[in-house]
Amino acid sequence: MTLGEVYRQGKKALSAAGIDGTPFEASALFQKAFGLDRQQRVIFSSEAAPPDSTEKFFAMVKERAGKRPLQYILGSWPFMGLSLSVGEGVLIPREETELLVRTAADFLKGRKNPAVIDLCSGSGAVALAIASLYPGAEIVAAELYGGAFSYLEKNIKASGFTNVKPVRLDVLKPPPGYLQKADCITANPPYVKTGDMAALQAEVQREPARALDGGADGLSFYRALAGLWVPMLKKGGLIAAETGDGQARPVMDLLCKSGCAFSGIYTDFNGIERVAAAEAVLS
Repeated sequence: MTLGEVYRQGKKALSAAGIDGTPFEASALFQKAFGLDRQQRVIFSSEAAPPDSTEKFFAMVKERAGKRPLQYILGSWPFMGLSLSVGEGVLIPREETELLVRTAADFLKGRKNPAVIDLCSGSGAVALAIASLYPGAEIVAAELYGGAFSYLEKNIKASGFTNVKPVRLDVLKPPPGYLQKADCITANPPYVKTGDMAALQAEVQREPARALDGGADGLSFYRALAGLWVPMLKKGGLIAAETGDGQARPVMDLLCKSGCAFSGIYTDFNGIERVAAAEAVLS
């Protein structure tokens, strides 16, 4: 078969499996297998396809048709100019999370060597994106689970950002004594209601449940943020959390009852109130 024929067969198989965005996904898998981008694929479409790469491509197409996330198959995914390693055991970085980074970055503007704690850090997307914007920041990236923590360490090492320190800790327990108070705390915690987990997309259900399940009402981790982590802020410091649809205002209520003042609720590109941010009024 030619390269063009291989690509078309793979795209057809993805479409038959009900994969959204078939042309993009087929192109991404093709580039992974053959090392050719879209333009190169068109230029060389009439050339014979190497058997080894062809076999690799169709194996990946089969995985994707079986609803394994594209990001896991590719092994990496972009986030705010970074390329992050991802795979089973870690939450996939999502575009809407950029809003959390921007919220923290706007607050940190002009601050010299700010201390930042990123909770539920996962792949390190938020922590590393902040580090890319503020090389002078001292950032603690906190993650509990081993699978995710291994990706966190790998991504920090690959980034070259020496100002990001991976720490293994449980957000639902009191902060360890060695952590210093922060100018800013960010969090993208699990926020799906337990009862809604079974209705998630098949691909999302392949991601770690512990990174998604936020308890019966989806707010379990936000209660911990309010009760345990707000006291870790310096006076005037900011806590910013990503939230699910309809959760931003209940989360803001929790933060304000814990010694914070309203800073802002920010809406993402889908019109969802995605980030709740509040400033500590107590030291």
